[in-house]
Amino acid sequence: MSPDALNSLFSLFIGFALAGALASGYQMMAERPAGFGLLQQGAVPKTFAAVPFLVFAAPFIIMRNTLRGARIERRRFEFVMMATIISGFWSLMSGTFFLMTLRAAGVLT
Repeated sequence: MSPDALNSLFSLFIGFALAGALASGYQMMAERPAGFGLLQQGAVPKTFAAVPFLVFAAPFIIMRNTLRGARIERRRFEFVMMATIISGFWSLMSGTFFLMTLRAAGVLT
């Protein structure tokens, strides 16, 4: 496996792990699962604070909603596959950003 492919795979895993940790932490603190409904509260500071959180927690939320929908609503395979690809790409991008931030801070070399 090439170093670039390994780096991308690591970014993908870090992105999903970060998303899961953020969503689980939110659920522990707020005692309800995180969702995109956090953006539907109007133009208040709480909504603006939810945007950065949702940027990094979105892959977990998308996959959770997709898998629940596939089980409960019997969604088609194509829909589940497309949501999985979107969530994976989003996770790859957020993981890459997170790793770049750690490298810029000097935590990683």
